[in-house]
Amino acid sequence: MAVVSHLSCMAGRTAGNGAAGFAPGLARRTLLGGLAALPVLAGLTPGQAARAAVATAPALDPAALERVAEKARGLDRLHSLIVAQHGEIALGEAFRGPALDRPANVKSVSKTLVAALTGAALDRGLLSGTDQPLSELMPGLIPAEADPRAGAITVADLLTMQAGLERTSGANYGRWVQSPDWVRFALTRRFIAEPGARMLYSTGSYHLLGVALSQASGRSLLALARDWLGAPLEIDFPPWTRDPQGFYLGGNNMLLSPLALLRFGELYRQGGLWQERRVLGADWVEASWQPRTYSPFSRHDYGYGWFLARAAGQRVAYARGYGGQMLYLVPDLGLTVVVTSDPTRPARSRGYVGDLNALLAEDIIPAAEGV
Repeated sequence: MAVVSHLSCMAGRTAGNGAAGFAPGLARRTLLGGLAALPVLAGLTPGQAARAAVATAPALDPAALERVAEKARGLDRLHSLIVAQHGEIALGEAFRGPALDRPANVKSVSKTLVAALTGAALDRGLLSGTDQPLSELMPGLIPAEADPRAGAITVADLLTMQAGLERTSGANYGRWVQSPDWVRFALTRRFIAEPGARMLYSTGSYHLLGVALSQASGRSLLALARDWLGAPLEIDFPPWTRDPQGFYLGGNNMLLSPLALLRFGELYRQGGLWQERRVLGADWVEASWQPRTYSPFSRHDYGYGWFLARAAGQRVAYARGYGGQMLYLVPDLGLTVVVTSDPTRPARSRGYVGDLNALLAEDIIPAAEGV
């Protein structure tokens, strides 16, 4: 069993830049790696790190974790798995695909990242509130031919994917991204529900939100991600997909290493704090985990960028991306779990994602509980 002894360095910037179970390179493997494997403690003095390590020593049983690793290894789509408790990595392995410190396409986990940027924009006074409409945020980008209701769509409607517009995900995704103007295409879809009425899972909603953030700040979504999240968390955000007008895609195709995604999860688990620095408002984290709508696909509630569920009797907030890119938080157990998977293969709630949910509910949570 290989133990990696330098994850605290790799956790930051890289060298190169209901469903089932619910009611060869650097950093390929670490199991109970000790102080040096504490991403949350990176940057503290040795004395501070030692004291913090005593306070956050995980209860996860090594034998139980080995069983988790064996099950994970048997899932041929699964690329990497990280299990951390109270900020300490107890298990981290890249079974296939990129190493833990290399960027991976996190697909629609990007939505959760854009939701975090929305909270950061509110903290900075760039948005007046989640009830602010698009007519105020991007009036020049609302097409004249759009339904008058388009301008009344609010930040909250986009965060919860309750814009009411026909979806640009699923069968409509290809037509949308092949269109010459993604904002125009999204805003001129027909309304099939009133804004705020129900969840219609759509990457177009989050792209509109990302464009609104760019318009409000006068900066690109990439610049905001690097400034508001990348700098304080010391993680890289490589450039990703842009639309024909140059706006970075909100809601898909962002690139983060599994270790970087772990830091992002830890930020939320700690109520918006990172190494005692306030990165997101505590009120925003709390608001993000309030059920605001319901996903008919996952059969779980949805807040501001987070799916909300229960597993093995525990509250779970999770981010989900195509193919099985997952970030699970189990706050009452101090658990943060990162999964990256083959981004080219679909993963259904009753299929591979169900397998991942079952791994959490039936193996990881019991290991944390000492069951």
